[in-house]
Amino acid sequence: MVETQGGEPADGAAEVLDRPLPDGVRRRVVQIVSDAFGRLTVGELPAQLRQYARFAPNRRAKFAGNAMAAALETDTLFRQRIAEKFREAQPELSGALDSGSPPPAADPLDVAAAAYVLRPAGWVKQVTAAGEEAQRADAERVDEESRAELDRLRAEVAAAREQTRTETERLRAELDAAKKEAESLHRKLRAALSDVKRGEAALRKAQGEIEAVRAEGQAQVSAAESEARRLKARLGESESALEATRRAAREGRSVEDMRVRLLLDTVLDAAQGLRRELALPPVSVRPAETVDAVEPGRMTPKDIAARALSEHDPAILDQLLALPQAHLVVDGYNVTKTGYPQMPLEKQRLRLLGQLSQLAAQTGAEVTCVFDGAELAAPVLLAPPRGVRVLFSKPGVTADELIRQLVRAEPPGRPVIVASTDREVADGVAKAGARPVASVVLLKRLSRG
Repeated sequence: MVETQGGEPADGAAEVLDRPLPDGVRRRVVQIVSDAFGRLTVGELPAQLRQYARFAPNRRAKFAGNAMAAALETDTLFRQRIAEKFREAQPELSGALDSGSPPPAADPLDVAAAAYVLRPAGWVKQVTAAGEEAQRADAERVDEESRAELDRLRAEVAAAREQTRTETERLRAELDAAKKEAESLHRKLRAALSDVKRGEAALRKAQGEIEAVRAEGQAQVSAAESEARRLKARLGESESALEATRRAAREGRSVEDMRVRLLLDTVLDAAQGLRRELALPPVSVRPAETVDAVEPGRMTPKDIAARALSEHDPAILDQLLALPQAHLVVDGYNVTKTGYPQMPLEKQRLRLLGQLSQLAAQTGAEVTCVFDGAELAAPVLLAPPRGVRVLFSKPGVTADELIRQLVRAEPPGRPVIVASTDREVADGVAKAGARPVASVVLLKRLSRG
C-alpha cells in the first residue's frame, strides 16, 4: 500500500495516468530520482539499477534514465524511498502538494514531477495540466520567435531596398563611364581585328598539322594499350581458371575423403556393435540350429511384439542415439516453442542448448542445433556448449532448408536423427535417409536429465 509521509494511505495511490508522461515532466522526474539515488544504499535499490550506484548524478541521469523511470513506475517500494528523499530535500513543495495547494509561483513542470513521485490526491490532473501548460508555453514561445523573426526580416528587406537603390544609382554612373570607354575600345578593336585575323589563319594551319600528328600518335598508343589489356585479361583468366581448378581438386578430394572416412567409421562401428548385440559364438552354426522353434527360456514372437515401443516413447531416441556414429540434428525453435513458448527467444536457446550438452555427454552422439536466422534482430553473441554445434540459417534460407542440407551432406548409411514436429521437415529428411522424431519425444528425453 502507498502511504504518505505520516503513514496514512495516499488518496492518489489508486489514480492511474492514462497517457505517457510529457517530455518535460519525465526529464524532471528522472532528475529527482538521480538526485535521490546517491542517498540510497545498494540494498535499497532495485536489482536492475544497482550497476549505476557509483555513477555521478548527471551521468546516471544520462545512461540510466529509462531504467530509473521504469523502476519508479513498476516498483512501489522504490518510488516510496525516492519520495522520502524528495520530502527531505523539498519539504515546502512536498507539504504544499500534500495539502492540495501547490505554490502558484512554482514551475508547473517541477510541480508535476513532484506530484508524480509523491502521488498525492489529484496527482494525475497535475501531471496532465503540466503537460498541457508546457505545450501552451512552447506554442507561445514559437509564436514570439516567429514574430521577432518576421520583424527582423522586414527590417532586413527595408535595408536591402535602400542599399539596392544606392547601388543602382552607382551602377548607372559606372555604366555611362563604361559606355564611353567601350566606344574607344571598339575603335581600337576594329583596328586590331585585321591583324588578329591574319594571325589566326597562320595559327589554324599550324594547329591542323599538329592535330594530324597527334591523332596518329594517339591511334598507335590506343592500339598498343588495347592489345596490352587483352593480353592481361587473358592472363588473368588463365590464372583464375588454374587456381579454381586446383582449389576444386583440393576441396573435392578433401570432402570426398571426409565422407568416405566417416562412412567407413560408421560401417566399422556398426559391425562391432552388431557383433556385440548378436554375441556370435566362436564356432560355426550347426544345421540343427537353423530349424525354426522356440527353445526353453527364449522369447516367443508374441513376447517380442509386446516389447515394441510407442513412437512417443523417449526410449526410442535412446536406442537411435546408441547407434554407431549417430548424428542428432535439432530444429531449435520448433522444439523450444513446443516445450516452453512463453520464454524469450534468448532464454529458449540457452535452456535447450544446456540440455543438449548434457545429452551429448551422456550418449556420445554428434549433436547439431539449427535456429532460424530470420528471428534475429542482431548477431547473436553465443558460446556454444561443449558437444553441441550451433548453426543459424543465412538470410533468405530457412532453418528447414538448412536441416535438409545437413542431412544431404551426410554419407548414405550413417544414422542421422532429426528432431522436429514440422511435417514438411520430417517428410523431407525421411526421403533423404534420416530418421525423424517428434519434438515432444526429445523434450521428454531431456526432462529425464
